[in-house]
Amino acid sequence: MSEPSKTPPQPSARWSGRQMSGALFYAACLASTWLGLVVLVVLLAAVVWQAWGWLDWQFLTSFDSFRPHQAGILAGLWGSLWLILFTALFAIPVGVGAALYLEEYAKGTWLTRLIQVNLANLAGVPSIVYGILGLTVFVRMFGLFSGGNLAPFEQCVADIVRPVAALLGVDLPFGTTIISGALTLGLLVLPVVIISTQESLRSVPPSMRHASYALGATQWQTIRYQVLPAALPGILTGVILALSRAIGETAPLVMLGIPTFVKSTPGDISGVSSLVQHPGGLLDVPFSVFTALPMVIFNWVRSAKPEFQQLAAAGIVVLLGMLLLMNTVAIVIRHRFQKRIRW
Repeated sequence: MSEPSKTPPQPSARWSGRQMSGALFYAACLASTWLGLVVLVVLLAAVVWQAWGWLDWQFLTSFDSFRPHQAGILAGLWGSLWLILFTALFAIPVGVGAALYLEEYAKGTWLTRLIQVNLANLAGVPSIVYGILGLTVFVRMFGLFSGGNLAPFEQCVADIVRPVAALLGVDLPFGTTIISGALTLGLLVLPVVIISTQESLRSVPPSMRHASYALGATQWQTIRYQVLPAALPGILTGVILALSRAIGETAPLVMLGIPTFVKSTPGDISGVSSLVQHPGGLLDVPFSVFTALPMVIFNWVRSAKPEFQQLAAAGIVVLLGMLLLMNTVAIVIRHRFQKRIRW
């Protein structure tokens, strides 16, 4: 007897529906990606088109002016560079240290869980709230130095802080200086630095820690020579991305009262030659009145003259260039250190 012919099984209607759903989801994701890229390209092309002819060496090396053809971003450029430098000096050690303690040393108590929840919440707080905090704490110093009647607790704090500030030669309150802006932006990016550092530390396999302990290393030696080198690419990437966010923030600086028109650089340092001629200017930088690139752009955008709109576009191109440079550094650092990781 001949065997019956075998026919291939026909796909069920349910399977066809699942395939159709997968194809539609793939098409939606692809369309969303291309839509975002197209909008980004159009916006960049429009900004570059407006900035064309205004972005030159004179624009980068001149101070701001009421005459559009003489205006430049030298004060804002140096102000942003010093601002990000001091922000990094504050946020990186505090953020990485806090993440190391929470991830490697702290026990799973209710206090640790409360800190973790608050860090996640602080990472989503609008930046203008940090500007209000910086205005109250750093610019006005809680009003302790403004005179008038103080509450008993405020008077006690003032009696402690004033002699210490006089001994260190520090003017309190800080006012609209670089140190006020840097501390405010440092608070802004601190939750991001802590969370990204914690995620990088968690990505290190526990077997590396166990092997180090088995060889007789202490907890600090394990963290110093095993955990930190392995987590360094992720830590540096998170730090640079956090600083990239800080360099473009405008709302906190507006709340601090940072001026938009300044015809001087912090510490009167505008290059290597001025630094050699006046090295003491480095000590004046933290307490210098400054402006930043976002503030200069904000001032130009508000102007009624169309030339200032084109100047604002040129300033945006410079700011985007700084952001791309910082992100490129993050990518290079990540790939360089990832090559050394062996597990």
